[in-house]
Amino acid sequence: MSETKTETLQYRFDGPEDAPVLVLGSSLGTTWHMWDRQIPELSRHWRVFRFDMPGHGGAPAHPCGSVGELAERLLATLDELGVQRFGYAGCAFGGAIGVELALRHPQRVASLALISASPRFGTADEFRQRGVIVRSNGLDPIARSAPERWFTPGFAAAQPAITDWAVQMVRTTDPGCYIAACEALAAFDVRAELGRVGVPTLVLVGSEDQVTGQGEARTLVAGIPDARLAVVPGASHLAPVEQPVAVTDLLVRHFSSAWQATGDTMAGQSAITAPPVKPVLAPPTVAPMAEIAAPREQPEAAGVRADPYDAGMKVRREVLGDAHVDRALASADDFSGDFQELVTRYAWGEIWNRPGLDRRSRSCVTLTALVAGGHLDELAFHTRAALRNGLTPAEIKEVLLQAAVYCGVPAANAAFKVAQTVIREETTPQE
Repeated sequence: MSETKTETLQYRFDGPEDAPVLVLGSSLGTTWHMWDRQIPELSRHWRVFRFDMPGHGGAPAHPCGSVGELAERLLATLDELGVQRFGYAGCAFGGAIGVELALRHPQRVASLALISASPRFGTADEFRQRGVIVRSNGLDPIARSAPERWFTPGFAAAQPAITDWAVQMVRTTDPGCYIAACEALAAFDVRAELGRVGVPTLVLVGSEDQVTGQGEARTLVAGIPDARLAVVPGASHLAPVEQPVAVTDLLVRHFSSAWQATGDTMAGQSAITAPPVKPVLAPPTVAPMAEIAAPREQPEAAGVRADPYDAGMKVRREVLGDAHVDRALASADDFSGDFQELVTRYAWGEIWNRPGLDRRSRSCVTLTALVAGGHLDELAFHTRAALRNGLTPAEIKEVLLQAAVYCGVPAANAAFKVAQTVIREETTPQE
C-alpha cells in the first residue's frame, strides 16, 4: 500500500503478480472494502488493483476538483507501478472515473464495467446542496441516510453489521474531500460523448436502485457503441455488496470474454478463459430512456471575443441553482426578457466570471451590498448562493455583523431574519 504522494492514490493489490491487471473503483463515501466479497474470485483470474479516493479509508486528504483530475491521479499511480493497460470496473463515482478514462485515455483501458453508474448523476443542484449540508452539519446526516440509498430495506434490516459498516465508512470520510467529490459529480456530464467510448462495456444496475436506476443504465447502453446491460435482481445502489455472487459472476464473464488483446505484452491485455455463468445479459441494442444530447462548446475564433451569454448562464446556474434560474427565465416575457438577458450576459458572464476574486469573496461582497441597499428578496437567494459557493453559516453571520457596523443595525436586523430562515432551510437534512 502506498499513501505518500499527493499526486498518487492509496492502493492495494490482490492476485498473481503475472496476471493481467483489473482496476476496481469505489462509490462516493465508500472505501476499497466495498469490493471485499468480489476479491476471492476475481483474484483467481486477475491481479486486482483497488484504490481509495482522497480522504476515504484513511487516504491522504488531498481533494480532487473534478472526475478528470481523479482519473489522472489514478493513471499516475498506475504509471509508477508499471501498469500500462488494464480492465476497469467502477461503481457509481468509480464508474464516472471509468468513463473518463475510456474517453480521455482509450489506449489504457482494455475493457470496462460500469456499475450503478450514469452519464450524469442527478442534477448539479442536488450535489451542491449535499455539499452545503456537509459543510454545515458534517457528514453525520449523510452517513445516517446512506443505508437507505445504498441497500434495499430487506437487506438493511437483515444485515445490521453491514448497515453499521456503511454508516461508519461515510462518517470517517474527510468532509473536505467529500464536498470536493460532490462538486466533481455536479460538473460531470458525458452524455454527448458516450459514442466515443470504444471498448467493450458492461453496464450493470440493481433492479431496486433508486439513485442511478435502469433509466440511467439504459442511457449508457444506448450511447456506448459496444455496451450490454445486466440487471441484478434484489439489489439497490451498492450491488457488489448486496448481491456479491451475481455481480462477481457478471464481472468474470464480461472481462473473460470481452477483454481485447492488441498483440503486445503489456499488463492487462490477455483474455482469461472462465467457465460460463448463469446471469443473462440483455442484447446490446436497447432503446434510449433519456435524451442524449448536449452541443459541445465551440472554441473562440482567433481574435474574436466570445459572447459572454453562455458562460454567464453556466455561472448563474452554478451559483443560484437550476431551479431558481429556470423560474426566472420561465417568468420572462416580451417586457422582461431583455433584462434577463442583460443580467445573464453582463452580471454573470462578465463580472461573476472575472478571475480577480473567487466565488466565496464575491458572495461576501454581494451580501454586504444587498444589506446596504435593503434588497431582502435578493438577499434570500444570494444567501443560498453563498452557501453553495462555500461560505459556512458562521461566515455568513460574520459578514452580516460586519454589515451591521457599516450599513446600519436596522438593515442588518432585517438581513439576519432573512438569512436565518434560508440557512435553516438549506442546512437541515431532509428526512
